Amino acid sequence: MSDARSDRRSLRILIVNTLADNEADDIALERDGRARALRIGLLEAGYNIVAVFPADMHLPDRIAQLQPDMVIIDAESDARDVLEHVVMATHEAPRPIVLFTEDQDRSSMEAAMAAGVSAYIVAGLSSERVKPVLDVALARFNADQKLRNELSDTKLKLAERKTIERAKGLLMERHGIAEDEAYGRLRSLAMDKNLKLSELAQRILDAADLLG
Repeated sequence: MSDARSDRRSLRILIVNTLADNEADDIALERDGRARALRIGLLEAGYNIVAVFPADMHLPDRIAQLQPDMVIIDAESDARDVLEHVVMATHEAPRPIVLFTEDQDRSSMEAAMAAGVSAYIVAGLSSERVKPVLDVALARFNADQKLRNELSDTKLKLAERKTIERAKGLLMERHGIAEDEAYGRLRSLAMDKNLKLSELAQRILDAADLLG
Protein backbone atom coordinates (compact mmCIF):
# COMPACT_ATOMS: atom_id res chain seq x y z
CA MET A 1 0.00 0.00 0.00
CA SER A 2 2.91 2.33 0.63
CA ASP A 3 3.99 2.02 -3.00
CA ALA A 4 0.52 3.03 -4.11
CA ARG A 5 0.56 6.08 -1.88
CA SER A 6 3.84 7.23 -3.42
CA ASP A 7 2.14 7.38 -6.81
CA ARG A 8 -1.10 9.35 -6.65
CA ARG A 9 -2.24 8.01 -10.05
CA SER A 10 -2.47 4.51 -8.63
CA LEU A 11 -4.32 5.51 -5.47
CA ARG A 12 -7.54 3.57 -4.94
CA ILE A 13 -10.11 5.89 -3.37
CA LEU A 14 -13.36 5.04 -1.63
CA ILE A 15 -15.92 7.84 -1.22
CA VAL A 16 -18.37 7.83 1.68
CA ASN A 17 -21.48 9.91 0.99
CA THR A 18 -23.58 10.93 4.00
CA LEU A 19 -26.44 12.52 2.03
CA ALA A 20 -29.70 11.78 3.81
CA ASP A 21 -32.83 10.81 1.84
CA ASN A 22 -34.97 13.41 3.63
CA GLU A 23 -32.78 16.44 2.94
CA ALA A 24 -34.40 19.43 1.28
CA ASP A 25 -34.18 19.61 -2.51
CA ASP A 26 -31.96 22.72 -2.51
CA ILE A 27 -29.52 21.12 -0.07
CA ALA A 28 -29.53 17.90 -2.04
CA LEU A 29 -28.78 19.80 -5.26
CA GLU A 30 -25.91 21.62 -3.58
CA ARG A 31 -24.53 18.31 -2.34
CA ASP A 32 -24.91 16.79 -5.81
CA GLY A 33 -22.88 19.67 -7.21
CA ARG A 34 -20.14 19.14 -4.68
CA ALA A 35 -20.13 15.40 -5.28
CA ARG A 36 -19.75 16.00 -9.03
CA ALA A 37 -16.90 18.46 -8.47
CA LEU A 38 -15.17 15.93 -6.24
CA ARG A 39 -15.46 13.10 -8.73
CA ILE A 40 -14.40 15.28 -11.66
CA GLY A 41 -11.37 16.48 -9.71
CA LEU A 42 -10.40 12.92 -8.79
CA LEU A 43 -10.76 11.64 -12.35
CA GLU A 44 -8.93 14.60 -13.89
CA ALA A 45 -6.03 14.04 -11.48
CA GLY A 46 -5.88 10.37 -12.45
CA TYR A 47 -7.13 8.84 -9.20
CA ASN A 48 -8.99 5.54 -9.19
CA ILE A 49 -12.45 5.71 -7.56
CA VAL A 50 -13.13 2.13 -6.48
CA ALA A 51 -16.57 2.73 -4.93
CA VAL A 52 -19.05 5.23 -3.52
CA PHE A 53 -20.91 4.00 -0.44
CA PRO A 54 -23.43 5.46 1.99
CA ALA A 55 -22.54 5.87 5.65
CA ASP A 56 -24.33 2.82 7.03
CA MET A 57 -23.60 -0.08 9.35
CA HIS A 58 -21.97 -2.06 6.52
CA LEU A 59 -19.29 0.55 5.87
CA PRO A 60 -16.51 -1.03 8.00
CA ASP A 61 -16.97 -4.37 6.22
CA ARG A 62 -16.87 -2.67 2.82
CA ILE A 63 -13.67 -0.81 3.65
CA ALA A 64 -12.10 -4.00 4.97
CA GLN A 65 -13.07 -5.84 1.77
CA LEU A 66 -11.94 -3.22 -0.75
CA GLN A 67 -8.82 -2.04 1.13
CA PRO A 68 -8.71 1.44 -0.48
CA ASP A 69 -5.58 3.59 -0.20
CA MET A 70 -7.62 6.62 0.86
CA VAL A 71 -11.11 7.27 2.22
CA ILE A 72 -12.95 10.49 1.36
CA ILE A 73 -15.99 11.44 3.43
CA ASP A 74 -18.47 13.85 1.85
CA ALA A 75 -20.61 15.11 4.74
CA GLU A 76 -23.07 17.98 4.93
CA SER A 77 -22.79 18.58 8.67
CA ASP A 78 -22.00 16.50 11.76
CA ALA A 79 -19.99 13.51 10.54
CA ARG A 80 -18.94 12.07 13.89
CA ASP A 81 -20.90 8.85 13.50
CA VAL A 82 -19.59 8.01 10.04
CA LEU A 83 -16.11 9.13 11.03
CA GLU A 84 -16.20 6.71 13.95
CA HIS A 85 -17.05 3.87 11.54
CA VAL A 86 -14.26 4.83 9.15
CA VAL A 87 -11.63 5.20 11.89
CA MET A 88 -12.68 1.85 13.37
CA ALA A 89 -12.41 0.19 9.95
CA THR A 90 -8.95 1.64 9.30
CA HIS A 91 -7.48 1.05 12.76
CA GLU A 92 -5.50 -2.05 11.84
CA ALA A 93 -4.45 -0.67 8.42
CA PRO A 94 -4.20 3.14 8.71
CA ARG A 95 -4.83 5.15 5.57
CA PRO A 96 -5.45 8.84 4.80
CA ILE A 97 -8.96 10.07 5.60
CA VAL A 98 -10.16 13.30 3.97
CA LEU A 99 -13.36 14.96 5.21
CA PHE A 100 -15.28 17.46 3.07
CA THR A 101 -18.00 19.13 5.15
CA GLU A 102 -19.97 22.28 5.80
CA ASP A 103 -19.51 21.93 9.57
CA GLN A 104 -17.37 24.89 10.68
CA ASP A 105 -17.60 24.08 14.39
CA ARG A 106 -14.11 24.13 15.88
CA SER A 107 -14.80 21.28 18.29
CA SER A 108 -15.92 19.08 15.40
CA MET A 109 -12.74 19.90 13.51
CA GLU A 110 -10.51 19.18 16.50
CA ALA A 111 -12.31 15.91 17.20
CA ALA A 112 -11.96 14.83 13.57
CA MET A 113 -8.25 15.61 13.45
CA ALA A 114 -7.68 13.82 16.77
CA ALA A 115 -9.51 10.79 15.40
CA GLY A 116 -7.10 10.56 12.47
CA VAL A 117 -8.47 12.74 9.70
CA SER A 118 -5.62 13.93 7.48
CA ALA A 119 -7.52 16.87 5.98
CA TYR A 120 -10.67 18.67 7.16
CA ILE A 121 -12.05 20.78 4.32
CA VAL A 122 -14.85 23.28 4.96
CA ALA A 123 -16.97 25.27 2.48
CA GLY A 124 -17.36 24.97 -1.26
CA LEU A 125 -15.39 22.57 -3.39
CA SER A 126 -14.19 23.04 -6.95
CA SER A 127 -12.65 20.28 -9.01
CA GLU A 128 -9.38 22.26 -9.24
CA ARG A 129 -8.95 22.08 -5.45
CA VAL A 130 -9.17 18.32 -5.21
CA LYS A 131 -5.61 17.42 -6.20
CA PRO A 132 -3.86 19.98 -3.93
CA VAL A 133 -6.07 18.95 -1.00
CA LEU A 134 -5.28 15.27 -1.43
CA ASP A 135 -1.58 15.97 -1.94
CA VAL A 136 -1.51 17.77 1.42
CA ALA A 137 -3.51 14.97 3.06
CA LEU A 138 -1.08 12.35 1.77
CA ALA A 139 1.93 14.36 2.92
CA ARG A 140 0.48 14.82 6.39
CA PHE A 141 -0.52 11.16 6.67
CA ASN A 142 2.96 9.99 5.66
CA ALA A 143 4.59 12.39 8.14
CA ASP A 144 2.28 11.22 10.95
CA GLN A 145 2.96 7.58 10.16
CA LYS A 146 6.70 8.18 10.19
CA LEU A 147 6.47 9.79 13.62
CA ARG A 148 4.29 6.96 14.91
CA ASN A 149 6.74 4.35 13.61
CA GLU A 150 9.69 6.17 15.16
CA LEU A 151 7.86 6.40 18.48
CA SER A 152 6.97 2.71 18.32
CA ASP A 153 10.61 1.79 17.57
CA THR A 154 11.80 3.94 20.47
CA LYS A 155 9.35 2.29 22.88
CA LEU A 156 10.39 -1.16 21.66
CA LYS A 157 14.09 -0.44 22.11
CA LEU A 158 13.45 0.94 25.59
CA ALA A 159 11.49 -2.17 26.55
CA GLU A 160 14.25 -4.43 25.19
CA ARG A 161 16.88 -2.48 27.11
CA LYS A 162 14.92 -2.89 30.36
CA THR A 163 14.60 -6.64 29.74
CA ILE A 164 18.34 -6.96 29.17
CA GLU A 165 19.09 -4.95 32.31
CA ARG A 166 16.79 -7.18 34.38
CA ALA A 167 18.39 -10.36 33.03
CA LYS A 168 21.87 -8.95 33.61
CA GLY A 169 20.97 -8.06 37.18
CA LEU A 170 19.63 -11.58 37.74
CA LEU A 171 22.91 -13.13 36.59
CA MET A 172 24.92 -10.75 38.76
CA GLU A 173 22.84 -11.65 41.81
CA ARG A 174 22.75 -15.42 41.34
CA HIS A 175 26.36 -15.91 40.23
CA GLY A 176 28.03 -13.12 42.15
CA ILE A 177 29.64 -11.65 39.05
CA ALA A 178 30.32 -8.10 37.89
CA GLU A 179 28.12 -6.23 35.42
CA ASP A 180 30.58 -6.52 32.51
CA GLU A 181 30.89 -10.26 32.98
CA ALA A 182 27.13 -10.73 33.20
CA TYR A 183 26.64 -8.75 29.99
CA GLY A 184 29.41 -10.75 28.30
CA ARG A 185 27.72 -14.01 29.24
CA LEU A 186 24.44 -12.79 27.84
CA ARG A 187 26.02 -11.77 24.55
CA SER A 188 27.98 -15.00 24.20
CA LEU A 189 24.94 -17.17 24.91
CA ALA A 190 22.77 -15.15 22.54
CA MET A 191 25.31 -15.65 19.75
CA ASP A 192 25.53 -19.38 20.46
CA LYS A 193 21.76 -19.78 20.26
CA ASN A 194 21.41 -17.34 17.33
CA LEU A 195 19.01 -15.13 19.29
CA LYS A 196 18.66 -11.41 19.75
CA LEU A 197 20.07 -10.29 23.09
CA SER A 198 16.63 -9.13 24.21
CA GLU A 199 15.05 -12.48 23.26
CA LEU A 200 17.61 -14.41 25.28
CA ALA A 201 17.16 -12.03 28.20
CA GLN A 202 13.40 -12.60 28.15
CA ARG A 203 13.88 -16.37 28.11
CA ILE A 204 16.16 -16.13 31.15
CA LEU A 205 13.58 -14.05 32.99
CA ASP A 206 10.76 -16.44 32.02
CA ALA A 207 12.78 -19.41 33.26
CA ALA A 208 13.57 -17.63 36.51
CA ASP A 209 9.88 -16.90 37.06
CA LEU A 210 8.99 -20.52 36.32
CA LEU A 211 11.57 -21.90 38.73
CA GLY A 212 10.79 -19.30 41.37
